[in-house]
Amino acid sequence: MNDRMTDRWEDDMSMHTDASLWETAMDRALTLAVHPRAPRGANPRVGCVIVDRHGRIVGEGWHEGAGTAHAEVMALRDAGDRARGGTAVVTLEPCRHFGRTGPCVRALIDAGIERVVFAHTDPSPDGAGGASELAAAGIEVLGGLREEAARSINREWAIAAARGLPFVTAKCAISLDGRVAGPGGQPLALTGAPALTYTHELRARVQAIVVGTQTVVADDPLLTIRHAEVPIGGQPLRVIVGNRTLPAHARVFDSSSPTVQMREHDPRAVLGALFDDGIRHVLLEGGPTLMRAFLSAGVVDELIWLIAGVWVGSGPRALPEGPRLDLRATVRETTALGQDVLVRMVLNEAA
Repeated sequence: MNDRMTDRWEDDMSMHTDASLWETAMDRALTLAVHPRAPRGANPRVGCVIVDRHGRIVGEGWHEGAGTAHAEVMALRDAGDRARGGTAVVTLEPCRHFGRTGPCVRALIDAGIERVVFAHTDPSPDGAGGASELAAAGIEVLGGLREEAARSINREWAIAAARGLPFVTAKCAISLDGRVAGPGGQPLALTGAPALTYTHELRARVQAIVVGTQTVVADDPLLTIRHAEVPIGGQPLRVIVGNRTLPAHARVFDSSSPTVQMREHDPRAVLGALFDDGIRHVLLEGGPTLMRAFLSAGVVDELIWLIAGVWVGSGPRALPEGPRLDLRATVRETTALGQDVLVRMVLNEAA
């Protein structure tokens, strides 16, 4: 390892006489990373600040989505010649690979940057290693500043990028006795308005909503964002899993959002195809058979149970009977949503 590269911010503060300056700059870069024009997607959300040799912020940038210039390049353009001899403070390790845009490490080297401070390493196989390449070029590199905050911004993307499958959030509204519908599968509005708003806010965080064919037949859902702000990237993709032929008049086939039916029963195959199409975070909304299949396959990262204060008495349960699922969830959040209760659990500890 080059002696001008330090893996962790805490490891060596003596080489940085103005640590508070980098912390302030990183806080600004974190704010830029979640800019309203920084959509979630196949690429991470990243912010970058250029600080000149006199300690002045002279350039700012954020990544606006796949195919656009990365945050470092945007910040360098903003700084112009003032970047030479300065420091790039960025929320993610600069990438070293050629994609639809060139590698950020080359842009930083060519701009004459003398120091790079980043928050956390790039977990993707293609993008990782930029810090070592910068250090080899004689640039002082320091990682780990505000790492936890930066990871939280790209939590789902980082997990998906590292394993090659989208992050899966599974959501279900259930009664006190674990039912998701009434007798004979009759649709029921179990939860109230606050829980409905939460569900639509959750949809606004993902790139795809996944349901089974039975849900489409029984509930005729629209599966769009209507009670929350639609993100820059637009409505999420509607994904229907299963071989059943669906009625052409089903609401999921309207023009409000793209829809695809995947005639497949293997959850990993479904997720693999979605990952290849650039999807990094999906919301699994049902129904019970599909929920059990995804849980049995071990591909669910996060469970969100919206528990309604009602007792239904009979009807399908959230999970149909079947072999014991050897799963253990860790509760991370419990919140009252009006008369309902949100319980958020994780099955993947990294989540």
